[in-house]
Amino acid sequence: MEISVVVPIYNEEGNIPQMYERLTKVLKEICSSYEIIFVNDFSKDNSLSIIKDLSKKDNSVQYVSFSRNFGHQVAVSAGLDYSKGDAVAIIDGDLQDPPELIKEMYAKYKEGYKVVYAKRSARKGVNIFKKAAYKLFYRILDKLTDVKIPLDTGDFRLIDRVIINHLKQMPERNKFLRGQIAWIGYKQTCVEYVRDPRFSGKTGYSFSKLMKLAIDGITGFSSRPLKFASNMGIVVSVFSFCIIVYALISHYLLHTPPLRGWTSVIISVSFIGGVQLITIGIIGEYISRINNDVRKRPLYIVEESSGEENKSF
Repeated sequence: MEISVVVPIYNEEGNIPQMYERLTKVLKEICSSYEIIFVNDFSKDNSLSIIKDLSKKDNSVQYVSFSRNFGHQVAVSAGLDYSKGDAVAIIDGDLQDPPELIKEMYAKYKEGYKVVYAKRSARKGVNIFKKAAYKLFYRILDKLTDVKIPLDTGDFRLIDRVIINHLKQMPERNKFLRGQIAWIGYKQTCVEYVRDPRFSGKTGYSFSKLMKLAIDGITGFSSRPLKFASNMGIVVSVFSFCIIVYALISHYLLHTPPLRGWTSVIISVSFIGGVQLITIGIIGEYISRINNDVRKRPLYIVEESSGEENKSF
């Protein structure tokens, strides 16, 4: 198998037929053996039925269907587990990422690159607020993480089998694949493209899911938030010590009454309490990651697939 294409699917019934047609056309041009793996993340529409029909008509179409919604990153991980190709392309099912770009990515791969990721030079159909939020996220992530994750890139990329073998050795449950792939290293390059608006349907990535992905990226590849919490504790301690010194000097040397009253007490308590809650929250995120890994539950459960059924990983 030369190329596998992993397509995570969540309520994409309006996009699947065109995605299949465009992918098939590209793959037939660049290789003689390929497979398309649709990973159904417990869609509520007719996505699974459409995928099954395609699988019956075309042996190169495979599918994996989860027992519940496990999330985009887990769906991609499942596709990588089931893939057999020497090279594997990851592309979302909403057609915002053009399948035709795989041809250029595969050409770069043939030059010896182990990872070829797609970098967004522009985004169509996205409002100014979202564009600013995306740019801010990638740049904050770049500043905070110890691993240099390429700016303005998603999961749309083509990777070598050796990368997948390394990914399978990473047991963490809070997946942030673009960070893991960057951490693995090897020879990597990019191709630029303009991201199209969604072809059909609504995005499955809500603001809360994007925030979770951002937190997973930061906590999975940086300890700086913990250092920030420690520094905040030092700042508050110094501030409190200065207030105590000021109160003592005012009372015993200057013979003036120190700050007192309801306002000063509430401000001090609110400030210190806020710092404590922020610190506890940061520590809690890291403990949550440890807890998820220690429990060692399956990353996902497969209800049915074009191969075997009822498997968990």
